[in-house]
Amino acid sequence: MDRAPIGVTGLAVMGRNLARNLARHGHAVAVHNRTTAKTDALVAEFGDEGTFLPARTAQEFVDALERPRKLIIMVKAGRPTDAVIEEFAPLLEPGDMIVDGGNAHFLDTRRREAELRERGVHFVGTGISGGEEGALEGPSIMPGGSRESYAALGPLLEDISAKVDGSPCCAHVGADGAGHFVKMVHNGIEYADMQLIAESYDLLRHAAGLEPVAVAEVFRTWNTGRLESYLIEITAEVLAHVDAASGEPFVDVVLDQAEQKGTGRWTVQTALELGVPVPGIGEAVFARSLSGAADVRAAARGLPGPVHRTGADSGIADAVEQALYASKIVAYAQGFHQIQAGAAEYGWDIDSAAMARIWRGGCIIRARFLDDIRRAYEADPATPTLLTDDHFAAALGDAQDAWRHVVGKAAALGIPTPGFSSALAYYDALRAERLPAALIQAQRDFFGAHTYRHLTGDAVYHTLWSGDRSEVTG
Repeated sequence: MDRAPIGVTGLAVMGRNLARNLARHGHAVAVHNRTTAKTDALVAEFGDEGTFLPARTAQEFVDALERPRKLIIMVKAGRPTDAVIEEFAPLLEPGDMIVDGGNAHFLDTRRREAELRERGVHFVGTGISGGEEGALEGPSIMPGGSRESYAALGPLLEDISAKVDGSPCCAHVGADGAGHFVKMVHNGIEYADMQLIAESYDLLRHAAGLEPVAVAEVFRTWNTGRLESYLIEITAEVLAHVDAASGEPFVDVVLDQAEQKGTGRWTVQTALELGVPVPGIGEAVFARSLSGAADVRAAARGLPGPVHRTGADSGIADAVEQALYASKIVAYAQGFHQIQAGAAEYGWDIDSAAMARIWRGGCIIRARFLDDIRRAYEADPATPTLLTDDHFAAALGDAQDAWRHVVGKAAALGIPTPGFSSALAYYDALRAERLPAALIQAQRDFFGAHTYRHLTGDAVYHTLWSGDRSEVTG
């Protein structure tokens, strides 16, 4: 065979595993890397998994691809991605496709797609979730770009994606940057989910008085019920692990400073620009930033707190499960709200039910309750928030007493729960008949003549605060 239906350039772990996944599914794969040593190593070590066509130069790589050429680039986001595009685009012909499988910013993807469209080349910004294992065994795949490109590319991606109930965890998301936008929000939800799980661990340890190995068993139990998910599963594994050198619980020897690569921060920045409230995701991002603020934390360690920092309330575990489930619903609702707002802003036709479906397998946030989210959006694609869906509204109603108890208990013990607390505040704010925002708008009119509206009608008013305080139309 001298030509392959698809190729991968950029053979670090993700690219290598994606190429192996394609080969394992019977697809010949052209492989290329800037340094040929990685290409040679891939073929030498995994050549028996399928058909690999190694290429040493960009031209060899392009020549090894069937028309229309489908070229997946797996390199770092930003300038490295632009450099690869600049190298390969002149070698391609109209109808060919460049697929960016990295974590690119969706605005960069929109720019690249527009530039390459003028050449007649399809640019497909594609979110791929599942990490190294997912890339090899079957990830969740979120391709953007044109429908024409998906018609040719989609069957290959669907073939190598994760499967749930026989359904591929891959679907065309929308035009230009839609795929990378949805992947960005996916990662923002992932930040929130991980923060809520970490807060649950903290509460079980310091409010219930459980050691990590006991907390691991609680998480294993939770993973057999409605909280079943990949993140709950691996949390139990991490908490049960013992450090070989010290004999201490592994979680106790890991530095408590969580790092981040930027997609969570992008989610919050984009939400602010769209005017979409995602406080759960925001608190998760800020919690990671706070954890890394070592100097500030060291300076503040002597600040006074409650007399009792720990407890032994073993009965709180069930309440924490309720609070975790309710807060997760809120976090996912915020993420889907942002996806809907992004679709409206950028003219994308994004099927929220399909996004929930393709997140059920392969990706980091895969979870049982995504099926409930899928059903909610299938029943009402235009639902303004998942919280008003009958199933989720009932679950939140059942959980709210325990949820409030957990947040109050955490505050009394001085255990920080920004995720739980902000989720509850968001829930209460949405269901409130009146918000104190009326006072804020009145204040804005007082100091800046920013005007306001009455409860009825669309007329704009201003009060002459420094004069006779009469009301005039704006």
